[in-house]
Amino acid sequence: MPYGEKTEAQLIEFADKIFKFFESKNAKAVVMACNTTSAITYEKLKDNYNFKIYPIIQSVCSTLAKLEGVNKLGIIATPATINSHSYSKEIFKYNKNMQVFELAAPNWVRIVEEHRITQPQSIIQIEEILDIMNNFAPDKIVLACTHYPYLMSVLKKFMPENKFIDPSLYFAKNIKEDLTNLNLLNNKFEYEKFYVSSNPENFKTASALFYKLDELPEIINL
Repeated sequence: MPYGEKTEAQLIEFADKIFKFFESKNAKAVVMACNTTSAITYEKLKDNYNFKIYPIIQSVCSTLAKLEGVNKLGIIATPATINSHSYSKEIFKYNKNMQVFELAAPNWVRIVEEHRITQPQSIIQIEEILDIMNNFAPDKIVLACTHYPYLMSVLKKFMPENKFIDPSLYFAKNIKEDLTNLNLLNNKFEYEKFYVSSNPENFKTASALFYKLDELPEIINL
């Protein structure tokens, strides 16, 4: 961690190992919630496994491209996602007239991971990125990393909260609709299981920001 600073070769290697692990667990579908891995690895790996893969960028851009009243769209993401230009490429497939401004926020993931959201230096780093984005005068800004919506308490100090888009909301709706159409949706919650490649204690602490784990995740060697 963080994924946004890894090379393309590293990201492909990580993703392939993770997918093969899910394959060993007979997964019916896999959600690529990470924008970085969706941007870098999806097209290269999507046909290599026996389950359906849902990548966040490719899944939500058709919706983002058609948002009513949005002509200028800002994208804030990790350096790897921004350098891939995946959001602009996907959006232009559906709306060639939309203006897209992509901006990397390399420090934001660490701010969330390390629970430094309210520290003065963190607030300065967040404001600096928003000042640059504001020069583009976007109608909406996509928080194109799973971590970034957790910065909303600070983001809304500098811009209206409704200026920001959490793409995971569109993503979840898209997945549910598709699983329903494929007759794969399970309406009964049965159990959950978490796996990590290292530091289960750190994961449990960090994840408390968005989910309470009752037990430590299981360590696996990928």
